[in-house]
Amino acid sequence: MKLSDFKYTVPEHLIAQYPPEKRDHARLMVLHRSQQKIEEKVFFNVVDYLQKGDCLVINETKVFPARLIAKKDKTNAKVEVFLLRELENNLWEVLVKPARKVRVGNRLLIADDLYCDVIDNTISGERVVRFNFNGNFYNIIEDLGRTPLPPYIKRDPEPNDKQNYQTIYARVRGAVAAPTAGLHFTKEILDKIAAKGVKIVPVVVHVGLGSFRPVQVEDLSRHKMDSEYFEIYEESANVINETIDKGGRVFAVGTSSVRGLESSVTSDGHVKSLSGWTDKFIYPPYQFKIVDGLVTNFHLPGSTLIMLVSAFAGKDFVFKAYGKAIREKYRFYSYGDAMLIV
Repeated sequence: MKLSDFKYTVPEHLIAQYPPEKRDHARLMVLHRSQQKIEEKVFFNVVDYLQKGDCLVINETKVFPARLIAKKDKTNAKVEVFLLRELENNLWEVLVKPARKVRVGNRLLIADDLYCDVIDNTISGERVVRFNFNGNFYNIIEDLGRTPLPPYIKRDPEPNDKQNYQTIYARVRGAVAAPTAGLHFTKEILDKIAAKGVKIVPVVVHVGLGSFRPVQVEDLSRHKMDSEYFEIYEESANVINETIDKGGRVFAVGTSSVRGLESSVTSDGHVKSLSGWTDKFIYPPYQFKIVDGLVTNFHLPGSTLIMLVSAFAGKDFVFKAYGKAIREKYRFYSYGDAMLIV
């Protein structure tokens, strides 16, 4: 398939700028693959579609405030430094804006106790910087950094975003973008799911900016995904494999969880405990090995996320659902409404 097959237009007024007042009160569109049927519910109804013996895989990555505002040491020109990933101690790959003003050798001053030196450029246009600081780096970042809202949210981060742009089960720091399908879950919803005899299983996939980076090539086989760190815990792998062996269904919360699971498949159709980096790109046609159900949001045109969802539910069916969502004014993207595919 080609990039142009995944293009569509989302009216700007449907791009959610704020989350719903209650996490679990977003709208929920349910896609039944076998019947090609669409239902319209509220997110708290997701409980009704899970049953005893199933397992629900959640991504417990935690977003950290990755946007920093700096000044060049000689000109005082304002520069945004967006932390992408730590390469080794104090050495980071970052995005800078405006990029044309930042060259190797520049020093960027962020605070009295924090600055970085630009030491290299990457092939894809990022910078490699070395941080110098006094104290604990992440404590400093928590104080100085801004919530890394995605570019389609056309406003500055507000205090509530620090909590709203984080799942309630976020635990392992490392993401620069939220696994947004998980934003809809509340403790009450998870308690109800567990009470039905559904195992709730954590994994970690640190969502990076690759989630928003546009695909630049028409031939999808030539697209290279950004690598993201993931970890499938041994206990989680055991529960998932037991679910498979007993005929239960594996539901994944978010495309990031799917990529982590599908990156750890064994030859006999199970998952193995694994940690490392994945650049797995899932697009049609693709035979899913582990996942039977998917909780997700409504995604950007031409994104790798809509391609994964189309691989899971069928492109024509997904685009039919998206057309319905636009006509009926569903809210799109990170703070938007949800979709359940069964």
